[in-house]
Amino acid sequence: MGLTHSPWAWIVIAVVLLILFGGKKLPDAARGLGRSMRIFKSEMDEMKTEGDGKAAAPKPQAQVTDQPIDVQTVQPSEADHKSA
Repeated sequence: MGLTHSPWAWIVIAVVLLILFGGKKLPDAARGLGRSMRIFKSEMDEMKTEGDGKAAAPKPQAQVTDQPIDVQTVQPSEADHKSA
């Protein structure tokens, strides 16, 4: 069995954390970790729902025609030359 399956191992880990971080910082750290986990979980759920919605919608495709596209070229005016 692993080290963390024993109750004594958990007690030793808790005592070491208490000594390293102190009694004041541990609740703050746990609270921050909990908030981060909630935010992460909600973002993952949102990504899953966005992915499901986008997969169902058909993607628009380019329209193919036999006719050439009419392209007009515009000559720059005098005002364009002066500002550049």
